This record gives sequence, C-alpha cells and structure tokens, in this order.
Amino acid sequence: MRENLKILAFDVFGTVVDWHGSIQREVNAHWPQIDGDAFALAWRAGYVPAMQRVRSGELGWTRIDDLHRLILETLLPTFGLTHLTQAERQNLNRAWHRLDPWPDVVAGLHRLKTQYTLCTLSNGNLGLLTALSKHGQLPWDCLLSAEVFRAYKPDPATYLGVADVFNVKPAQTALVAAHHDDLAAARACGLVTAYIERPLEYGPHHAKDVSPQAGNDFHAKSFLDLADQLGC
Repeated sequence: MRENLKILAFDVFGTVVDWHGSIQREVNAHWPQIDGDAFALAWRAGYVPAMQRVRSGELGWTRIDDLHRLILETLLPTFGLTHLTQAERQNLNRAWHRLDPWPDVVAGLHRLKTQYTLCTLSNGNLGLLTALSKHGQLPWDCLLSAEVFRAYKPDPATYLGVADVFNVKPAQTALVAAHHDDLAAARACGLVTAYIERPLEYGPHHAKDVSPQAGNDFHAKSFLDLADQLGC
C-alpha cells in the first residue's frame, strides 16, 4: 500500500495545530477573568452548525474566517466581552491564524516530505492556512482548502479533489487526520486513511478517546510515528 502512495493530505484543526490550547492561552493572556477553556470549546462548538448554514443554502459560500467571526459575535455577550472594539474583535478572530502546531508536527512533516507530496485538506480558508503555515513554519508542498473546491468536508468533492489536483488515483492519496468521521468520509471515496492520536485536542480536562477503530490503514501516536510506519 505505502509503495503506491504519492500524496499525503492533512486535516489541520486538531490534527496539525492545537486549536484549543492556542485559543485558551490567547484568551487568558488578554482577559484573565475569562474561562479560556470554556471560551475555546464554545467557539469550536459553533463550527459545524455554522458550516451547516452554508450547506443548507441559508448562507452563500462563506470562508471559515467569516464563520469564525459570526460565531465570535454570539459568544461575546456570554463571556462579558461586548465592550471590545471592532479592531479588538478582528484581532481576536485572527487568533485562528496564530494556532501553534503540536510538538511533533514540524519534524514529522519534514521526514514525511522526503518521500511524499504534502498538502493541507482543511475547511480553513487559504488566507488562514497560509498564516498558520508561516506562524508554525510548516513545510507544505501545497495548500488545498474547502475554499478551492467550494465545498466543506465531508463533501466527496474535497477528498476526490485532492487526487484530481495532483492527477493521481484516490488510492494513491492518504488523508491524515485526528477525526474518525473525516477519515471515514475519505475512505468512502477510496482514499487511504491514517489516524493520528491527539488525546489533548479538547484540552487536558476533556480527554479524547483515541483508541483504534476499524477501517483505518494506519494508526499513529504522532507524525513521527507515522513517518516510522511509512519508512521515512
């Protein structure tokens, strides 16, 4: 299987970058009176419902940056931050551009890049992904996003779109992700799937079950572990 692989496509939020810890740290640094853990979780909880508004046609095509801002506006009253200026709100919204990668990510990507073409496959928009890449010094070969395909995962157009971009078969493409639903959707499109354990994705007080599930071709504790399994 690994002999035929050419492309590794990576989910980003939670798989590559620590969204919870990064958002919590930023909120706590500016507003120590706020429960940064709860704020991060609430912001992320609005993500799927916001995308559903796009899928249903209630909203036209909307970038994740703009969906994040819509969610943020609903959170400010709950957390006592309605006094923030428009500039402060925009800066807070761009916290999603400053998410830190997990400790294994940069070294793991460099190893994987020696044998595979690496790209993102994220619902995040291209501007956001570019900022994350520069912030974390992430060595992608290509940035692909829902914005490219005008469809959010788990739409098959996203997974099949990666193979089409690189003119390879779906079976020559692997999705690397920390989320079983994402991987299942990719697998249904014929992609190879690699699960990455991120037990702290939702913070140390909300441990995530990372036990193996049937169907994935690879199960790794980190990007370094995945590089070992792929012989990089």
